[in-house]
Amino acid sequence: QIPVFFSLYKVLFVTIEMRHAPFFGWIHDLSAPDPTSFANLFGLIPFVPPAFLMIGAWPLIMGVTMFLQQKLNPQPVDPVQARMFMLLPVVFTYMLSAFPAGLVIYWAWNNLLSIAQQWAIMHRAGAA
Repeated sequence: QIPVFFSLYKVLFVTIEMRHAPFFGWIHDLSAPDPTSFANLFGLIPFVPPAFLMIGAWPLIMGVTMFLQQKLNPQPVDPVQARMFMLLPVVFTYMLSAFPAGLVIYWAWNNLLSIAQQWAIMHRAGAA
């Protein structure tokens, strides 16, 4: 997983063809961060928020899917580790808000597919 993440990160930053590559919806450049922000209600308010508040829609989706994926896993016995796992989606949401949108979209879809796969396996094991 991490080698794919690093190679996709490098491709989005270095490859000239990826610059301003058209995509679906409000993402017009996969090599740039998500242009939306929750601070200006995703573009509804004409306000340019400070850089630390520029958390777009895709990073928020990625954080929610990461949180849901962790809920499917067994809870750790150690309470410190449990709190750390609860904080990780928030940290990754904030950290990946400045990353290229293509990378965040990849991570969010990977989380969604992992959730579906894990749910199907758990459902099949429970039904057997």
